[in-house]
Amino acid sequence: MSSKRPHGVLALGWASIESAITGRTEHRPTSQDYPDSLVHRIQFDAGGGLGWKISAITTPRAKLAPWKIVVITGAPSWAEYWAPVLAALPLDRELIVVDRPGFAGSEPHELVPDIRQQALALSPLMTTLPGQRLLLVGQSYGAAIATLMADMRPKRLAGLVMLSSLLGELGPTARWLVDVGERVAGLIPRDLRHAVMEVRGQRQQLDQVRLALQRLTVPVHVIHGDQDDFAPIEMAQALAAETRTLRPIRFASVAGANHFLNDGPAELVMEQLEACLPQPGPPWFQLPHLPKLVWPKRATRGPAVGVANSAGA
Repeated sequence: MSSKRPHGVLALGWASIESAITGRTEHRPTSQDYPDSLVHRIQFDAGGGLGWKISAITTPRAKLAPWKIVVITGAPSWAEYWAPVLAALPLDRELIVVDRPGFAGSEPHELVPDIRQQALALSPLMTTLPGQRLLLVGQSYGAAIATLMADMRPKRLAGLVMLSSLLGELGPTARWLVDVGERVAGLIPRDLRHAVMEVRGQRQQLDQVRLALQRLTVPVHVIHGDQDDFAPIEMAQALAAETRTLRPIRFASVAGANHFLNDGPAELVMEQLEACLPQPGPPWFQLPHLPKLVWPKRATRGPAVGVANSAGA
């Protein structure tokens, strides 16, 4: 095992700088800390005929997992930060986490600012096998993209999770990082530069996300740490309360958690995602419970006392 990955704001900058210096696309390649049988990197062709190769990490499974969980990461988009969660996942779950277009190992090398084009590029992730259901998770900036993907009505989609959603408003830490990043855009590595540009251009694209949410017929779960200083929790609460959907949006606040729920103990984010999976209900048809019939007991004959007495008189 390599040394423990640093947490917090400085870790984002250092991971990107370290990767740029060493020539790696991975950012602190934690997937290499695990056997290939637990965490495996794959590539697939982008949807929509865009001609890009998209990189992701996934959990290989010898048997069909009934649940496929797809994670659309934030900005910067680094699937590697989910590797400990993938390694800890039970065998009856399949998890795939993607590097979005323009980040890490995914093409193109240039920024893809249009979230609709990103959703189209990532649409092959929503393919499921017979007997498998899909939970779609959008993290931070990826929450808006995942919403547009859910609006494509993929087969067997059972729910959308908006995790630590970034919804046009920045918290104090993110605001500081973006302001500094804009001033030194020519000096910072590509992924950080793309992240700054994405965040600055997100607000004007959110109307289409709200419209998509209103059209969804699957359960929507909004999960947010109450110590998130990147994406204000108030924005997520307002989205859940004010958006009119067929089903009420479920809002869950995670006490003591910051913006990076997946960067803490793996059990924390796994517990939150498990709560979003529909629980099996009773069979659609059950025979009614009939009252138990109690038959009267048959009376037994005692000795014919009266006759006997009469005969002996």
